[in-house]
Amino acid sequence: MRRHLQWNIKQLTASYADGQLSPRRLTEQALEDAKNLKTLNAFVRLTPEKALQQAEDSLKRYQSKKPKGILDGVTIAIKDNFCTEGIPTTCASKMLQDFVPPYDATVCSRLKKAGAVLLGKTNMDQFAMGAGTVDSLYGPTKNIWSEDLEEDRWRIAGGSSGGSASAVAAGICYAAIGSDTGGSTRNPASYCGVVGLKPTYGLVSRHGLIPLVNSMDVPGIFARSVSDCVDVLNTVAGPDTLDSTTIRKPYEHLSLPEIENIDLSTVRIGIPKEYHCEGLSSEVLETWSKVADLLECAGASVRQVSLPNTAASIFVYSILNQCEVASNMARYDGIEYGHRATDERSTEQLYAQSRAEGFNDVVKTRILTGNFFLLRKNYDLYFEKALRVRRLIAEDFAKVFEASQEEDRVDILLTPTTLTDAPLYKDFVGLTNRDQCAVQDFCTQPANMAGIPAVSIPIRLSKSGLPLSLQLMSKSLNEKLLLTVARWIEAQVDFDSLQHIPHLKSTL
Repeated sequence: MRRHLQWNIKQLTASYADGQLSPRRLTEQALEDAKNLKTLNAFVRLTPEKALQQAEDSLKRYQSKKPKGILDGVTIAIKDNFCTEGIPTTCASKMLQDFVPPYDATVCSRLKKAGAVLLGKTNMDQFAMGAGTVDSLYGPTKNIWSEDLEEDRWRIAGGSSGGSASAVAAGICYAAIGSDTGGSTRNPASYCGVVGLKPTYGLVSRHGLIPLVNSMDVPGIFARSVSDCVDVLNTVAGPDTLDSTTIRKPYEHLSLPEIENIDLSTVRIGIPKEYHCEGLSSEVLETWSKVADLLECAGASVRQVSLPNTAASIFVYSILNQCEVASNMARYDGIEYGHRATDERSTEQLYAQSRAEGFNDVVKTRILTGNFFLLRKNYDLYFEKALRVRRLIAEDFAKVFEASQEEDRVDILLTPTTLTDAPLYKDFVGLTNRDQCAVQDFCTQPANMAGIPAVSIPIRLSKSGLPLSLQLMSKSLNEKLLLTVARWIEAQVDFDSLQHIPHLKSTL
């Protein structure tokens, strides 16, 4: 029985300190688990030599009573769109199949500095364009909660950070880093039954994160508990001179109160009526209502609020996403770096052939659509108008979080994360990437448009035995209250994913 899988990060590192468990032994077990669960396709690349060396260094620090901090010796996985020095970073695309960065993303360098053990790179949709981790050069990632991992009855892990979510849900690692542009951390966290945090835009450096949509991309965090998310956030957050979009204000480490000391009597919870939308399953709606009742019974003020521009949000997000994609993908020409075609009859032909071979259909479609929106004749009609509506969406959040009248103000918004539990792969691929993103990102992408923090937490199991999760959102830089309320809910529902997953019961 691997008892350590039931521990949180603080309990794990305490066991290192008293010699009960070794970072090296834990890392060996994690690498073995990753190989045994290869069918999940959570990792595109394991780095056993580097991981074992990091674990050995961590062991020596614990033996000399000089650990670097709370993450020393903790196993963490990195999404394959974060640059890692000396390790291929491919964005799950043929275009970057042979790209080996000469530097680490800031998130990775801070984790290394804290003594974390980085196991390898996780699977994703190509260039983070997707909501299922099914559009990858390396094939789709499977959800550990699937009834059958071998046949056609397996479930998607969500996307685009499905590999990271799947690795944490399967107990391979204690935490993982993903990216979140329109819900790409919270969506797979919801489907895989783990905690997924999208911090305030600019709180965590984007340096070394290969961009999708610069104005919305945020490094995200996966863990099996809210407290573990906080431990990782405290390590990676803060100003970065290498990223001009980071918040310059010094980061103050979060410290959440103990469960028994959390007082909800002064907390105001908003339930946005627009999130009760078409396609919302009855089970998710019931879960939403039950948690709202739990909060109200605990003394919180719970009331309905309105975010009137929510219905337009997914269309605005789609337009802005594709416009920025068109701009960001222009750098991949087969000349400076990236896949290079053999057709060198002319520079134009080389460009065209390299991009035709290097990008999949999803990426090509977004590039073409984005360039269409950015044409001179369309610029005002699409891009400029989308920017104006984006401002209205941000103002919707500002009105409920910072209303001039006290009685109109709320501190936290409670919404679904996804509209259903994890769909079957065969059903998911029945719709196009574009249509799936419009459905899967409905509840999550408004937070990216406004730059506010949001977290997805698992609540209970559906009738199909799959996780159902809810999302909490708050105003910018209000992570402490957001995660405090999330931690209280977590304690009330007592969702222990590792005890319920059929494929893991034999290992616990």
